[in-house]
Amino acid sequence: MNYPLSSVDLWRPLFWTAVITAFFVNLHGFPLFDLDEGAYTETTREMLLRGDLITTYMNGQPFYDKPILMYWLQALSVTILGQNEFGWRLPSALASTAWVLAVQLFMARVVDRRSGYLAGSVVALSLLVALIGKAAIPDGVLNFCISAAMFAIYLYYREGQRRWIICAFVAMGLGFLDKGPIAVLIPLVSSAMFFASRRQLGRWWRAALDPVGIMLFLAIAAPWYVAAYLREGQAFIDGFFFKHNVGRFTSAMEGHGGSVFYYVPVILIGSLPFTSALLLALRHVRELIHDDLKLFLLLWFGFVLVFFSLSGTKLPHYLNYGLTGLLIIAALYVDRLRTMGWAVLPLLLYLLALLCLPELLGLLMPGIDQPFFHDSLADYPRYLDAGYRAIIVVAIILTVLLLLLRRYSLTARLMAGGLLCVGVTSMTVLPAVGAMVQQPIKEAALMVRNEPARVISYRMNMPSFSVYAQRVVAKATPRPGDIVFTTPSFVAELGPSEQLYQRGGVALVRILPAASR
Repeated sequence: MNYPLSSVDLWRPLFWTAVITAFFVNLHGFPLFDLDEGAYTETTREMLLRGDLITTYMNGQPFYDKPILMYWLQALSVTILGQNEFGWRLPSALASTAWVLAVQLFMARVVDRRSGYLAGSVVALSLLVALIGKAAIPDGVLNFCISAAMFAIYLYYREGQRRWIICAFVAMGLGFLDKGPIAVLIPLVSSAMFFASRRQLGRWWRAALDPVGIMLFLAIAAPWYVAAYLREGQAFIDGFFFKHNVGRFTSAMEGHGGSVFYYVPVILIGSLPFTSALLLALRHVRELIHDDLKLFLLLWFGFVLVFFSLSGTKLPHYLNYGLTGLLIIAALYVDRLRTMGWAVLPLLLYLLALLCLPELLGLLMPGIDQPFFHDSLADYPRYLDAGYRAIIVVAIILTVLLLLLRRYSLTARLMAGGLLCVGVTSMTVLPAVGAMVQQPIKEAALMVRNEPARVISYRMNMPSFSVYAQRVVAKATPRPGDIVFTTPSFVAELGPSEQLYQRGGVALVRILPAASR
């Protein structure tokens, strides 16, 4: 007998299990990753150190990358919980919970309760969402704000109530305070495309120019921007709006570039283990176009895909700003999958890739020309050991068992595959990579936390070192007596020095005085 997963009473605990697994399991179990987690947490740490809740600094220099909301949330969290990985990441985990809860509530309203729990679970258990959802960066908050704005706009289209316009403006205001113009651009442009496709562009204009909505948006977003401008002047405008918004679109910043097809593999990998459902949905393009909800979600994703494919700067997590719409569409097609082998194939391929990761790194090592990453990854056999492989093998066996448990519905087994995918990634892959790349940085930083000598960084940009050292670590010319944080490949450039610590891609040395040279 086949047991379908159809009861709402069964879907509710599955949904919350998915949320906890995706965003909270092992939240503290690996060091902060550089650059992004390190940069945002160090900026928050210095904000608390300086007692300045308006102007953001990193390593003693103005840092205009992002607005203030995420720093405020992190500051509140670590003030209560302490400056540790759990405290730094908790705001993102909570915001991501709100993100998928918004998906669940929206789909329950416009389709039915089961679809709500199913869609929320699919979004939470998708690999890219789970990875970004627990990172100490602004994207969890931004994705919640964009999703809330988009859902409110669709509910206004469907129900015609002005309160949804107000909700959309509030969500965009919070998003603008979290990450800037992108929080407004995506909802406005993609919704305009949808209303135009339904020959209701005039109705869209009336909503977009709603005076109460605009005033609420300005009340939420404007005060900090005005305060930052009054404090920093034109440097803030040039740094935030022109460099980190316009500049990221027109050129590849920090080497994060790629072709217009950059996001194709990101879609396929990021939607794991629901890639097959996604591909099935995309085969029904005509059906998607003729259905209001599906077209709305498709245009949301489509605009994000085209916009960031044309952008000079490309990063995988940018796709999340629209992937929510595509994953909801995938959730609507999960029940249409007919072959479990096809449904579970992407998960099996992912686990096989993890099993072969040591061999893949061995092949890639000769082509890695960045000294820090080359030195860090060279130690991979120590971390991707027999214990690591044993866990992956067990995961593969459990995935094969999902093929054999025919008494349960395909949808139920695929959800179990999602829990397995996210669980293995959180409990095994992230800790292994974190130990290999980031743990040496943390250990070196803890060694100098109470060191009276000046500590500087030389040809290294790993801001998590400052977070763990709990001190501002500037980039400066080394002087005798300084402790220098660098990578082993650059130690020879410093002249005579005393080695204090070396592991993987990290070296900590003390510059010897002139008499010792």
